[in-house]
Amino acid sequence: MTMRSTLLLVSSSLSLGTALLAPLPALAQQTAAPVEAGDEDEGDDFHRNRGIIVTAPFVRDLSILAGTSELSGDDLSREARSQIGDSLTKLPGVSATSFSPGASRPVLRGFQGERIRVLTDGIGTIDVSNTSPDHGVTVEPIILDRIEVLRGPAVLLFGGQAVGGAVNAIDKRIPREVPEEPFHLDALATYGSAADERSFGASLDVPLTSKLVLHLDGSYRKSNDMRVGGFVLSPGLRAEQLEEAAEERAEGNIEEAQEAEELAGLRGRIPNTGTETYSFGGGLAYIGEGGSFGVSGSYYNSLYGVPERPGAGHHHGEEGEEEAGGEEEEGPVTIGLDQIKVDFRGEVFLPGFFEALRLRASYADFKQTEFEGDEVGTVFTNEGIESRLELVQRDRGGWRGASGVQYVHRDFSAVGAEAFVPPNVTDQIGFFTLQEIRSGNFEVEGAARYDKVNVKSQVLGVERDFNSYSFALGAAYIANDQLRIGVNLNRAQRAPAAEELFSNGPHIATQAFEIGNPDFTTEKSWGGEAYIRWSTPDVSLALTGFYNSFDDFIIDVPTGLEEDDLPVFQFIQNDAKYYGLEAEASVIFARAGGFRFSADGVADYVHASLDGLGPVPRIPPLRLLGGLEAQSDTVSLRAEVEWFDDQQRNANFETETDGFTLVNASASWKPFGASRGVTLIASANNIFDVVGRRAASFTKDFAPLAGRDFRISAKFSF
Repeated sequence: MTMRSTLLLVSSSLSLGTALLAPLPALAQQTAAPVEAGDEDEGDDFHRNRGIIVTAPFVRDLSILAGTSELSGDDLSREARSQIGDSLTKLPGVSATSFSPGASRPVLRGFQGERIRVLTDGIGTIDVSNTSPDHGVTVEPIILDRIEVLRGPAVLLFGGQAVGGAVNAIDKRIPREVPEEPFHLDALATYGSAADERSFGASLDVPLTSKLVLHLDGSYRKSNDMRVGGFVLSPGLRAEQLEEAAEERAEGNIEEAQEAEELAGLRGRIPNTGTETYSFGGGLAYIGEGGSFGVSGSYYNSLYGVPERPGAGHHHGEEGEEEAGGEEEEGPVTIGLDQIKVDFRGEVFLPGFFEALRLRASYADFKQTEFEGDEVGTVFTNEGIESRLELVQRDRGGWRGASGVQYVHRDFSAVGAEAFVPPNVTDQIGFFTLQEIRSGNFEVEGAARYDKVNVKSQVLGVERDFNSYSFALGAAYIANDQLRIGVNLNRAQRAPAAEELFSNGPHIATQAFEIGNPDFTTEKSWGGEAYIRWSTPDVSLALTGFYNSFDDFIIDVPTGLEEDDLPVFQFIQNDAKYYGLEAEASVIFARAGGFRFSADGVADYVHASLDGLGPVPRIPPLRLLGGLEAQSDTVSLRAEVEWFDDQQRNANFETETDGFTLVNASASWKPFGASRGVTLIASANNIFDVVGRRAASFTKDFAPLAGRDFRISAKFSF
């Protein structure tokens, strides 16, 4: 794609992105409760959401977007991991795919993959992480300003691919304000013991003039194989290996028997799970009275290992070649990926009916190589553009809103012995609007979106066009400054992704043979949620129940068959139902000696079924998290317990997941005072070194979560 065509596509695109994905208020802000002096602190769980800077005023307190939470400040510094999915798992309704330390996407309300959008400053990451759980996300958490998790019906405004929710990573590569000091530096250095992880990230903002700001940032992270608290393999897999060892011994194959016994007894570390990642970027922004605009460029590179399922194998050659040459031993699978990305953000303030015109656009060139030992297996490339332009209405007597258009172009190819998806091109254009009317104690909000999607593969000679329509309606009753009650409803449609349509081949990283269906129709769903939220300066409570009913739900299911020595996973369409709840609470129960003492808790649960086929695979179980915290202006102490129930509702050929409990503790200290910009953080995670396996993980049976992990971090902000 030429630069000229890129600029034409960007300039012709319209969007709601910046406004909708501007920092959104979470629970504590939505009821507009006053904040007592001295209560606000970036490391304070109870007040962590009060400091959000809302750059799009019309979205402030939108009840239709009420399912919002965020991670920032000291909390983000403490929880940052190599992948964004593993950084967010303590937020309500959030789990992670946890395929490996180098590849983990968020799971929201049980949804993952094509039903969750991961964004950077309102624009898709333009990588291939949505296509398969083994693909890493090109977002480095340690250089982010904050991460927002958006749930609920109005997230459909980001496209049908966000029916389950969206995660928006906010960086500072295009500055939003001019520093008052000669320069502003933020830096974070961390060491984690479970994988001997070393990471460092820093960003620098320099005002070149009173309206022009330069930004530079960089990060580096390296870790070794992940240490776990016990056996690497699940009890079921260990039993399989021991049974195989007995059979091999009975047949006189001593070497094969010993190999199976070693696998069954493997403990301590997960082989081939090390990572090495670095990134750097720079941006330039003009910030004036009439508006602002800026550009940035960035580079992301990561190399990480893929854990191997015992007993999995595959071959590339014809049957005769395999017999003639004998069985070839394959090396471990590693994935190397890199991305070059260019971003633009602009805003012009307007007179009259419209308040502002905002543009957000990105271009990225992505490449991922799957290595088998030292040999190149398959190379994935993805060149893409995403842009959004939006018109924000001025608030007129309680009526406000925004409307826009979004454009997405994706040129994907896979080349190699296991290119399970043929080259394909996707073009999508979407038109959408969000409107809100406030009157007295009531708010009514509506949203609508239309998408036209074209997916084609010249290699297959297949081209499909999809038209999807989505709507949302929300109503809220605000009894007083503390209490809000609301109901949201939505009708959403999603066009099938190219991988769901065209997959047909072995995928070594997931160790599966994947088969799509080019005749799929649009996925459709009805959804709703009801919530109640109450907040005072010392107490914050929220309870949300949700329900989604799908027609033609697209999902890959194991068939029990094998192809190329790999289990076959077939994409199918089937009706499905999801329902569940999320609850969170926080209470400041005492103040003494300059400290605030608080207790907080999170609970979430999802039930998901395929009509006539049983449970949806890889659904998180009931989870409860409770914590106690003591905070002052310079010291914060926290202890927490996180309990996961057994997951016994499993799909065909899916194993049960045993429950487990994690006990964590952390402390932070500002040695030079609250305003001096230095914070030291120490934490101990999984203190009792238990073996935990995420039910949402494709690799749960042979890649458990990290064992006992001591982490220390130093954070600087000047």
